[in-house]
Amino acid sequence: MTHSAPDAAHAPAHPSPPADPRRWAALALICVAQFMLILDVTVVTVALPDMAVDLDLGRQSLTWVVTAYTLCFGGLMLLGGRLADALGARRTLLAGLAVFTLASLVTGLAVNAPMLIGGRVAQGVGAALLSPAALSLVTTTFHGAERNKALGVWAAIGGAGSALGVLLGGVLTDGPGWQWVFYVNVPVGVLLLALLPAFVAARPPRPARLDLPGALLVTAGTGALIYGLVKAGDTGWSGAATLLSLAGAVVLYGAFAVVERASRTPLMDLRMFTRRPVLAGSFLMLIATALLISFFFLGSVYLQKVRGLSALETGLVFLPVAVATALGAHLGSHFVGRLGSRPTAVAGMAVAAVGLVPLTRLSADGSVYTGLLPGLAVASLGIGAVFVTATTTALAMVEHREAGLASGVVNTFHEVGGSIGVAVVSTVAATGIEGGAASGFTDAFLLCAVAAGVSAVLAIGLVPQGKPQLSGPHAH
Repeated sequence: MTHSAPDAAHAPAHPSPPADPRRWAALALICVAQFMLILDVTVVTVALPDMAVDLDLGRQSLTWVVTAYTLCFGGLMLLGGRLADALGARRTLLAGLAVFTLASLVTGLAVNAPMLIGGRVAQGVGAALLSPAALSLVTTTFHGAERNKALGVWAAIGGAGSALGVLLGGVLTDGPGWQWVFYVNVPVGVLLLALLPAFVAARPPRPARLDLPGALLVTAGTGALIYGLVKAGDTGWSGAATLLSLAGAVVLYGAFAVVERASRTPLMDLRMFTRRPVLAGSFLMLIATALLISFFFLGSVYLQKVRGLSALETGLVFLPVAVATALGAHLGSHFVGRLGSRPTAVAGMAVAAVGLVPLTRLSADGSVYTGLLPGLAVASLGIGAVFVTATTTALAMVEHREAGLASGVVNTFHEVGGSIGVAVVSTVAATGIEGGAASGFTDAFLLCAVAAGVSAVLAIGLVPQGKPQLSGPHAH
């Protein structure tokens, strides 16, 4: 089912512009900026129990500390990409970095839940401006074989950020305090703001219409969905607040669809979901991210609240899990090329489901290293393979000219998936998070196992047959 642009082979050769001698230094700086954004998803999870004690955070507030960031990051990412076109990628990158850096300072200074969550929202807005502008700069600064190499470095940042996030979160929380998981961004951000203008060339902006209503509707819809999912842990699934929030999400998503269909320059071309590879890639990315971020969230609270581990010990327990995710991604890349997308996706989800089975029998005693750790590592190995399959299926199985659109859609589902996953497991594990009972966590891990198993079955029918052919033009 591999597609290729019909005119690609016959297109006239356009000479690449002369290479910028500063390009590799620029790539290094841009990757450091992106690294901070990825880090901020997982670095926070290990610090959550300490934040809860210092700021008297309940389960709902604790959940929003994670979801507020990924919600705004994912919900506004496509708008950030349009702004990078309209205002220029360098200008948008610097604006996003400035917002993210200032927001990190505010979040670290937080003295209560509203200030903490407000800071996380602002961090997400900064990330939504920075990330698409950074990727745009990478794809326009490099050409030919160098572009593939640069995009490979960019992709590796994701796995490394998640892995180091859990360890750094433990080191900083146990050392100077949880505030430093945010403060650490400030000197790095200021240094990048000083250096980037000298290494990243300004390029003229391209005219682009901004679909602000679409961005606000999809973000508000997802916010209402997450609020309803979190609220269900307190009021039950039939509670008025839960039902009104979920109904509001449906209405807002419906309004988003109407606005996108009527717009001449929609934020998200909904017809992309009629492309089976994009639909399959988005589904896989949503489930994989929901599961992985849920692992970090549940595991961190369980290890510290139920088992009494320190933040540093928790970070060390999670390091093999993060490494297993990166190994799974490496193996997934190999198997997608050899066997195709469908077998790799199905096997990855099935491995995740099998790995989660032992976690449905967790207790308040017994060894963490023979109970929680092996199961999470096996599950994360499978999830790592699914991540690669999601991206390559969506990008390499659509027409060249649609690869950019497909990339934006899949990246949005990546961030939003994390928000939804944490909201759901937080509600299912409510008794464990609030009271320290192991049973709440086993229920949540059981839900994760069922979700992985069902997704493996759905992937058989949803994911296209064939081996993606990922090359330079696709990798935007």
